[in-house]
Amino acid sequence: MASRHLSRSVVMQALYEWDFRGRKEGAFKEILERNIKEFASGVDDPSFIFQLSEGVMAHLPEIDKIIEKAAPQWPLEQIAIVDRNVLRVGLYELLFGSREEVPPKVAINESIELAKSFGGESSGKFVNGVLGTVYREIGEPGKDHVKSSEDEHVSDDAPNQSRQDSPINEAGGAEAEKKEETD
Repeated sequence: MASRHLSRSVVMQALYEWDFRGRKEGAFKEILERNIKEFASGVDDPSFIFQLSEGVMAHLPEIDKIIEKAAPQWPLEQIAIVDRNVLRVGLYELLFGSREEVPPKVAINESIELAKSFGGESSGKFVNGVLGTVYREIGEPGKDHVKSSEDEHVSDDAPNQSRQDSPINEAGGAEAEKKEETD
């Protein structure tokens, strides 16, 4: 398993356990450190694990709002815990991470693979639908894209538009495919 993929897996599993156990204050760091010792002994540089986990936790309220807007038929607490935490990792990388370090399509594909590995039968499709909705809203750097179904074009290399100020934060996204409960 590639080092970055393993790192994402460790972060997602720590988020899952923290979420499952009631999201207790201060518990995440302890869970993450134990998971690193147990599952990531083969990771040469754990700094990516810490960067990713700290980023997800720092942006968690905003990430959760984006999930709710991109999947309006699924209240956050009704999304399977694995899927919810895979989305958190993927959305952090997609919206707040470095596009040079992790291109958007890599962030999406890695999240889909995590969902397929750890989630239910339709988890990959659900994660793909939500992340695809957000990706279509923020667009691809250097290319013009159509925002939602409107005719206005937004350039992603516009000087003052950051991914944090993307339309998904303001207007929400299209409906994602409804996921069947498999838990």
